[in-house]
Amino acid sequence: MSSTLMILIDFIFRLATLLFLTRFLLQISGADFYNPISQAVVKASDTICKPLRAFIKPIQNIDLASFIAAWLISIISVAAFTLLQYNTAPDPLLAIGAGFIKTLLVLTQFYKWTLIIIVIASFVAQGTRHPALELLNQLLEPIMGRIRSVLPSLGPLDLSPMVVLLLIILIEDILMRVSF
Repeated sequence: MSSTLMILIDFIFRLATLLFLTRFLLQISGADFYNPISQAVVKASDTICKPLRAFIKPIQNIDLASFIAAWLISIISVAAFTLLQYNTAPDPLLAIGAGFIKTLLVLTQFYKWTLIIIVIASFVAQGTRHPALELLNQLLEPIMGRIRSVLPSLGPLDLSPMVVLLLIILIEDILMRVSF
């Protein structure tokens, strides 16, 4: 199979995983569900999350059904790539573990790119109230707030994005080493 087709298939699986992870993060962070992007994410993921929620109940504000849907998509992705590349069925336990690591990788990459977008937007479009930027800020705030509370105040200079980005890169590196 051509590498271009494999990249396209991988992109589609990652996008589907990201959809369900975003829904998971929306509920954990308490993001604004009236945001049009939040509503689109919920509407796009409802067809799978609603039936899963019948079996997997939320714990407080943690929607496990969304996370498990993302994980299942990653497992299917790992199994499909193993089948396409090696012409053999994958070991189920390895597929489950690799799917979990792939889900975490998609999550760390989402946070990394979200942080980069927010930092660039803070320089380019200060004071903009775009729904996408507001939503990204809300999704990052649980992490950024914890780091800000630990770092000393330097007046208007906020070092928390650099610290968070460094932590994300370290976590991503560890996950990459474990997965391959």
